[in-house]
Amino acid sequence: MGWGWLFGLLALAGIALLVVLLVRLFSGGIDRSGTDRRETPPAPPAAQPPLAQGRSRARQILDERFAKGELTAEQYREQVQVLGEDA
Repeated sequence: MGWGWLFGLLALAGIALLVVLLVRLFSGGIDRSGTDRRETPPAPPAAQPPLAQGRSRARQILDERFAKGELTAEQYREQVQVLGEDA
């Protein structure tokens, strides 16, 4: 019975370790294979498409907004003139 305290201490440490592993597993910290997902670098952002026909990014945004219906034809033409690009 003199060594019973050591067994109890090891059992408590094992239970604590099991709880930590379960929390990490269900919180997305590690996957089922045991690898830590947080160590992998984040995915690179989506690459921007090349500029269409030499147009600036501002013009592309303007074109997209016009296509979505956020701008009227008059607003679109006015903004293109402000950018100094041909319609």
